[in-house]
Amino acid sequence: MNTDDLEQFEAERELQLANEYQDVVAMFKYAVETDRRFYLANTVDVQVLAEGPRPLLEITLTDAWVWDMYRKTRLVPKVRVLSFKDLNIEELPGNNI
Repeated sequence: MNTDDLEQFEAERELQLANEYQDVVAMFKYAVETDRRFYLANTVDVQVLAEGPRPLLEITLTDAWVWDMYRKTRLVPKVRVLSFKDLNIEELPGNNI
């Protein structure tokens, strides 16, 4: 497999992922962006585990979808993320289930 083939493969996978996102986004209540991943979830719980200049956050998502083109299964029942970095949680528009 040469470089062009690899780039074509990755472009096709990313397009498939974008199409899947469009298919599933209406099933979720929240969009969550961490420093490493993007998620859709129906329940989000954020706990501060350690205070200070860089607080440690524990984010628990249930009924989630993970934006990752290399995962075989993107729908997961529960996700736990620990982070010192920025966290963005958005409530999606009311067209959700």
